[in-house]
Formats: sequence, C-alpha cells, structure tokens
Amino acid sequence: MPIPSLTLMLALVTSATPWGIDARSIQIEVDLHLGLPQMQMVGLPDTAVRESRERVRTAVKNCGFELPPRAILINLAPADLRKEGNHLDLAIALGLLVAHGHLPQKTLERKLVCGELGLDGTIRPIRGGLAIADLAARLGVDEVLLPAPNQAEASALGSVPVIGLTTLSETVGHLLGEAICRRKPLAMAVAKGSNPIPDLSEVQGQQTAKRALEIAAAGGHNLLFMGPPGAGKTMLARRLAGILPPLSHQESIDLTKIHSLVADPPPVGLIRQRPFRSPHSSVSTPAMVGGGSTPRPGEVSLAHGGVLFLDELPEYRREALEALRQPMEEGWITVSRARARFSFPARFTLLAAMNPCPCGHLGDPRHECECTPSQAQRYRSRVSGPLLDRIDMHVEVPAVTLPELKSSSGEPTELVAKRVLAARDLQAERFADHAWVSCNAAMSPEDLKQHCRLTDDAQKLLDAAFEKLGLSARALHRVLKVSRTLADLTRSRTMQPGHVAEAIQYRALDRRLDI
Repeated sequence: MPIPSLTLMLALVTSATPWGIDARSIQIEVDLHLGLPQMQMVGLPDTAVRESRERVRTAVKNCGFELPPRAILINLAPADLRKEGNHLDLAIALGLLVAHGHLPQKTLERKLVCGELGLDGTIRPIRGGLAIADLAARLGVDEVLLPAPNQAEASALGSVPVIGLTTLSETVGHLLGEAICRRKPLAMAVAKGSNPIPDLSEVQGQQTAKRALEIAAAGGHNLLFMGPPGAGKTMLARRLAGILPPLSHQESIDLTKIHSLVADPPPVGLIRQRPFRSPHSSVSTPAMVGGGSTPRPGEVSLAHGGVLFLDELPEYRREALEALRQPMEEGWITVSRARARFSFPARFTLLAAMNPCPCGHLGDPRHECECTPSQAQRYRSRVSGPLLDRIDMHVEVPAVTLPELKSSSGEPTELVAKRVLAARDLQAERFADHAWVSCNAAMSPEDLKQHCRLTDDAQKLLDAAFEKLGLSARALHRVLKVSRTLADLTRSRTMQPGHVAEAIQYRALDRRLDI
C-alpha cells in the first residue's frame, strides 16, 4: 500500500511579549499536517500561554471557523526566551486560520498582532501596549493590531498605525479588507484614576516647610520632614507634585510604559500628571523596588518622574528602605533573575516624614515628651545613616500655633510652580549636553566642580560647617546641590553665603539630638 503524501501548511505571525518596560518580538509558527488530532506548543511557554490552546481553539470555533482534525505544532521563537502572559492568543488564532486556509499568509505580512481571546472570540486588553507599539516602530511593521482598550495608549507614539479590535471575526474582516477598522485620534487626556492635586495655599503656617518644598521641587532634591503628630507633614507632602514642572514628552512615554505593566484598566493615552505614590509601611522589598517570579515594576518605578512619599519612615522594614539606595543614586533599579536581568526607571523625588521620637513630642512645647534620649536615638537609628545621607534636606515641622491657623492663606500652588519652572529652565540650559542629568540633585562630583562656584565667604562658611557638624563627603555634596538650587531660585550665577547658610539649615539630623 503506498504511503499517503503529507501536505505541509505553515503559517507565520509576528507578536510580542513585555520584557521589563520594553517588549520582545515573538515569531509564532503554526505547522499543520496529517496525524493524530492534537495541538502541541513548544518554545518555553508558561502555564498561561499553554492554556491558550484551549481558549484559541474554542474561540475560533465559536466565531464560525471550521478546524478539521489535524496534528498542529505551534512554535514560539526564539526558543530560549520564556513566553509569559496572555499576549499571544490572537496571533496564535490567526496563525491557525492561515494554516487551515481561512486567511492568506500575505494578509499578516508586516503586521504585529497581540491580544487575549475570550471563549466567544472577544479580544480582551493586555498589558504593555505602548511598549509593543514602540517595538513595532523599531521593527518597521506597517500596522499593529491590538485590543480596542489598548489603542489610545499604543497610539501615543504616533510612529506606527495602531488598529483597535474587539472580536476575532472583526480582525479577520479587517485583514481581508471587508471591514476596515480605522485608527482613532490620539487620546492625550490624563489617565483614568488621576486625582486633583490639593493647593498649597490650604496649608496654614509652616513657612519653612513650604520653602523646603519649593527648593525640593526646583532642584529635584529628596526631603525629610520631622515633627510631632498633627503638624501637617502629610498635608504638605501631598502638595509637592502640584509644584513640580510638567512632564516632558519622553517622561510621559516612560511613565505610561511602566504603569501599563501594572494598571488595570490600561492607561488611556499618555499619562500627563506626575505620580504621587504613598505605599504603606508594611510594603515588602519586592513591592517597593520591583520583583517577583515575573519581575514587575515596584513603587520606586511607579513613582518615576514624580513623588515617592514614605510616611512614618522608621516604621518601614529596614531591608525595604536600604533597597532604595541604588535607585536614589542611579535613577534605575535592576532586578536579576536566573534567565535575565530587568531594569526599570526609578528617578523620583523621595519625600519622607517621621516623628522625632516614639511618642512624637520631642521638642514640642505644648506636650511633654515621655521618651528617654536613648529611646529617641534608637527610634531614629531605624533609618540608617547611609540612607539619611542620600536625603538632601532634613526639615523640622513644628506644631502649628493658633495664630498661624487663623492667619490668611499663603501662596497658591500656581505661583510657586512658576518659580520652580523658572529654576528648572536654568538647569535644563545648564545641563543641555548631559543626557543623564536633568536637575541639580543629579549632578556628579565633576558637575559640582564645574557648576557650583562659591564666593570666598561662602567657601569659608561651608568649611566651618563641615568641621563643626562632622558632615560626610556625601552630605557635603548635598549641601552644595541645595545651595546651587537656592542660587537658581534667585537667578544668581555664584553661590553666596546666604545660599550656603540656608542649605546647611536643612541638615537637621546632622546636628544634635535635642534640637
């Protein structure tokens, strides 16, 4: 008896999967041949990807496409990259339709396809839409097919047409030219869930703390508020994001990529508001800096370009706080796993608040402190010296007096934000040739030598403070950076004694305990 010939039917579809805040290209090969009816998948798929076999098979049948019993082999290339998540369903389904003759292969040429399928053929949203569109632009594809909820987000780059689709049947109709899905206008609105930022004029009194907020915003400096309960530390902190300069286009893209990996639902258009993240003190180290078996961005990355607020700083786990040291210095956090290393942006302004002692009333004239000096010292020692050195400004926030509560409102956020923006414009001009430096807080020691020129009197004052307070070299650099920002706020080319003196005053924890 002659051996029957085998008809080879091979389909090729380009898809993608998130990789850090970017995406990696995945080539899906579907081979259809005679044999026992079964569907095998190779190429290091995880559980979610392996389960897509049944989702895809059911969705294809429920959309009216017949799949004759055949042996099917699906290869996900590159074979050494682990495939995770729900991004490949739609591409696998289209590959099956091509292999079975329902679609010509040429309809998928120069197209990138991603999406999750429901059993009825509906296309559900995925994570990382903007990163996938960015990858498509680099690959030079002509069109990206994504779930409709991801269209506005992925269209933000404007570099490649993005088609939003709702069902598998609609996708097939679009590919065959029977029902063309048009690209919608780019949605530039603030992502859903953004809250209005409270105004700075609502804070009564606390002029020193308000001044510190302005300096921190103008130079990108990390800031620590220390004072008794009820002094307004949290109220002040929540107003910092409002006086920061607007996000640049590149910052918006990076921030949207990050939030697209964790947000549910995905962002609508580019994120235009600087984030304010306030994790609880019980936060774990992976949740703070990123991690997990499939690494996801942590709080430090979700705060990229904005504010990371840690209330009651000594109550956080020591290892979670120490993990902040790398991103505070480098603006990135690197998560290493056996198969790969993932890097997430993490350039944020750290704003922390703490009580001066366990009872909170050390130095408060209205309440007697019940703590001994050793108890207060142990409480503060929960925050390590190296971490405090990386915080540019330590500011006391005393309890508000009754006359201050009855006083008129202070400056509104809009007025302070204008001064901050003017100082940032000076820094943008100063660091125009430094791609890695955007504000004074990010200056390197070499930048300090070049841009922090002190008058003779200012240098003498700084030398005396270094000896008297026992500042570390890092703390000395922080004083110089804050002094440079103070000079920028007054549009001064050189740093005067007044700038240095004020910067030194913002190093409260370098002074004695009984302040």
